[in-house]
Amino acid sequence: MSYLDRDVFFKAPQQILLGFAGIILAGTFILMLPFVTRSGHSTNFLDALFTATSAVCVTGLTTVSTIGHWNMFGQAVILLMIEIGGLGFMSLPVLYFTLTKRKINLSMRMILKDSLNTFDMSGTVSLMLAILRIAFIIQFLGFLLLSVDFIPRFGWGKGLWYSFFHAVSSFCNAGFDLFDNSVIGFQNDPWVLMVISFLIIAGGLGFIVWQDLLKNKSLRKLRLHSQITLKVTGLLLVLSSIFFFFTNTVGSNPLSRLSNAFFLAVTPRTAGFFSIDYATMSHAGLVLTMILMFIGGSSGSTAGGFKTTTLGIILIKLYSVIRGRSKAQYKGRTIKENTISQAFMLFFIFLIMIISSTMILSVTETIPNVDQLGLEYIVFEVISAMGTVGLSLGLSAHLTWIGKLVLIFLMFIGRVGILTMIFSTINQAHKRKTNYKYPEESVIIG
Repeated sequence: MSYLDRDVFFKAPQQILLGFAGIILAGTFILMLPFVTRSGHSTNFLDALFTATSAVCVTGLTTVSTIGHWNMFGQAVILLMIEIGGLGFMSLPVLYFTLTKRKINLSMRMILKDSLNTFDMSGTVSLMLAILRIAFIIQFLGFLLLSVDFIPRFGWGKGLWYSFFHAVSSFCNAGFDLFDNSVIGFQNDPWVLMVISFLIIAGGLGFIVWQDLLKNKSLRKLRLHSQITLKVTGLLLVLSSIFFFFTNTVGSNPLSRLSNAFFLAVTPRTAGFFSIDYATMSHAGLVLTMILMFIGGSSGSTAGGFKTTTLGIILIKLYSVIRGRSKAQYKGRTIKENTISQAFMLFFIFLIMIISSTMILSVTETIPNVDQLGLEYIVFEVISAMGTVGLSLGLSAHLTWIGKLVLIFLMFIGRVGILTMIFSTINQAHKRKTNYKYPEESVIIG
C-alpha cells in the first residue's frame, strides 16, 4: 500500500464523521434563525442542535413540535437534512460531479466506499448513482400514492406538501411528521398506513438489496447478503404483525386492525411513525417494540439499528455451534470468521451503550409518577435514539440539557459512528496482522 493509499484510508472514517457533523452544525445554525419559526423568535442552540441531529441521523425524536414550532421554510430545511442523512452526505458530491461530468478522485472513492459500507472501491460510484435513482423513484411513487388521500383531505397546496414531506420522511425512515401526533389520526385509514409502511420497508431493505432484486429475477441468484436480509426482514414482519394483531391493535374493522398490526411491526424498524399512543401499550408490546428498534433495518439502507443482517449472522453462527460445526455455513456458503466477530462485537457495543446511557438518564431525568411506566420510560427512549427510530413515550419533550446531549450523541453514533469508527477500526486492525500467536489455553465457561 502506498503512502497516499494509507493516508486516504486513515482519513476516510474521520472525514465521514466530519461530513455528517458539518451538515448537522449548518442545519443547527439555520434552525436557530428567527425567520424559520412560526413565532418569529429564534430557537435556542440545544433544541436546534437536537432537531438537526435527529433529522440528519433520520431519527425523528424532537424536543419541539415540527408543525407547531417551524414554519414551512423550517420544515423544508429539516426535510433536506432528512434526505441528505438518509441517502448519505456523499450523495451530494457524487451528484454534483456526475452532473458537471468531472472525474471522482481516489480520496472521494475511498470515503464513498466507507460511507456505503462496501468491501471494495470498484463500482462505488455507479452504486451511488443507482441509489439516487432508486430512492427518487420510490419517493416519487410514494408521493403520488399519498397525494391520492392527502389532496382531497387537505386541499391542493397543503395536500401536495404533506404528501411530499411524508414520502421523504417515510422512505428515509426519519419519522418526522406534520400532524403533531404522528399518524394516530389515520388509524382507520389503511391506505395511508400501508403506503407509509411500503416506503419504510423500501428504505429499510437497503439499496444493495434493491439493486440485487432488479438485476436477478430469481431469488436463488441473489447474493447471500440479500437472501439473509429478505428472510430475516420477512420473518420479523410476519411474527410481529401476528403478535400485535392479537394484543395491541386498534381499528374499527378487521382491515383496519390488520393494517395497524402490520404498521406496528414495520415502524419500530427505525421509522418512528406511530398509529397508537405507546404509553397505552401493554408491557409485552413495549418489550417487542424495543427488540424491533434494537434490530432495526438492513445494512446499507436508510435505517439504523443493530441491522437484520447482523442478527442473521449471529443466528447462523449459533445454529452452526448447536449442530457441532466449527464454521458458520448457510446456503452452501461459509461466512468469514472476521464477519462473525464484527457481528458479535457490534451486538455487545450496542448493549453497553444502551445500558450506560440508561444509567446516566436514570440519574438526570425524572420518571413520570404513573402506575404503568417505570424504567422502561427511559430504556425505550435510549434504544429509540441509538437505533435512530424516533418512537417515544414522551421523555424527549421533558429532557434536561444533559439528557438532550446524551440522546444527541446516541443518534449520531447510531447513524454514522459504528459504521465508520468501529468497522473501519476493525478492518484497519486486520491489516496489521502479526506473524506469531500466543499459546492456547482453555477457560471454563458456563
